[in-house]
Amino acid sequence: MGRKQSSLFTSTRVFGVMLLVGIGLLIHGLRGETAPQPSAAQAFTAPVPGPVVSFGPAVPPLLAAGPAPRRAAVAPPGTRPRSVPVRLRIPAIGVDTPMMNLALGKNGALEVPPVDKAQLAGWYSRGPAPGEIGAAVVAGHVDTPTGRAVFYRLGALTKGSAIQVTRLDGRTAHFSVDAVEVYAKHAFPTKKVYAGARVPQLRVITCGGGYTKKTGYLGNLVVYATLKRMT
Repeated sequence: MGRKQSSLFTSTRVFGVMLLVGIGLLIHGLRGETAPQPSAAQAFTAPVPGPVVSFGPAVPPLLAAGPAPRRAAVAPPGTRPRSVPVRLRIPAIGVDTPMMNLALGKNGALEVPPVDKAQLAGWYSRGPAPGEIGAAVVAGHVDTPTGRAVFYRLGALTKGSAIQVTRLDGRTAHFSVDAVEVYAKHAFPTKKVYAGARVPQLRVITCGGGYTKKTGYLGNLVVYATLKRMT
């Protein structure tokens, strides 16, 4: 990770390596407690909103290839230049937390906040920033062995729910939830989740899909959201 890479190149790499995101997220569950899961009504009933760039057939992690998504010729109204996100608010589920930067681990998996900071959300800092053209990726824990974590109630979100990301430049990116879906780890739709968008979008990811002592969480929960305005 020594050489600086452009966000366009990074989005191509994200397509391959983030297939491992479920491995990085904590696999412990709370005894006798199950985090909320979205109903079928919260899933997409149409193609993912906004034009996306296909990267071709799925490839093994770390071997992703294909053209990087091109920037839109004209940025959507209200779009702002890149700025680091510093705070995440999701009023409907009581989330109001600082954010930290995340990178890729040595195994190519997306890092998540350490267990002792399980109430923080993390942003993949080598990808698009919230409010910038592309799909910004946010990840965090659903729980820890000792209690609920920042995204415990993420599955309770519904379409139209608001997500607000405050940035270092003082601007706030206001997103609206398009869908909430759960995927089994063995069937994670990498292209759908990580393909480069030509409008500012957000992906919020945690563990989900049920839990067993033997295997941990069975899948990943993904919230899709699109920028509505900047203030």
